[in-house]
Amino acid sequence: MVRRVLFGVVAIGAAVLAGPATGFAQQPQSGSPGVTVQLNDDTAYELGLVNKYVHGESNVALAQCPGDGLKAPTSTTFASPVLSVGKYDYGPLVGVPANVSAEVDLKEGTAPGTYPLTVNCNGNTYTATFSVPPRQVSAVPSGAARAGDGSMAS
Repeated sequence: MVRRVLFGVVAIGAAVLAGPATGFAQQPQSGSPGVTVQLNDDTAYELGLVNKYVHGESNVALAQCPGDGLKAPTSTTFASPVLSVGKYDYGPLVGVPANVSAEVDLKEGTAPGTYPLTVNCNGNTYTATFSVPPRQVSAVPSGAARAGDGSMAS
């Protein structure tokens, strides 16, 4: 328990020292400073989530797009050839340097690999890449060897 709390405190401290753009991919095509885009965000307890699709969990596209005050323009959109995008939120997020987010789901039949995630912000497109890992086997295949159930115990 102490190790987990200490790890969380160290992770938060590292994030603060690294600055707000840590983990964001930036590839501006027209020189608009401060625009970022990424898939998912690290937490104090779990690192390695940035730009990785997590099977069986909620996945979120995130971007920082200059707009009206703290909110991103409602014209801001995400796109990816392998993600379905929905439920946009155009406002600042607590603890994440982004002002627009959207829920994303992996399209059926997507193979493991690396894919683009783009955000259209104020008429310009910005791109990050994210990875889709292989799915883990969630059920024991039929006919597979199984450990004993205790029926043969003496």
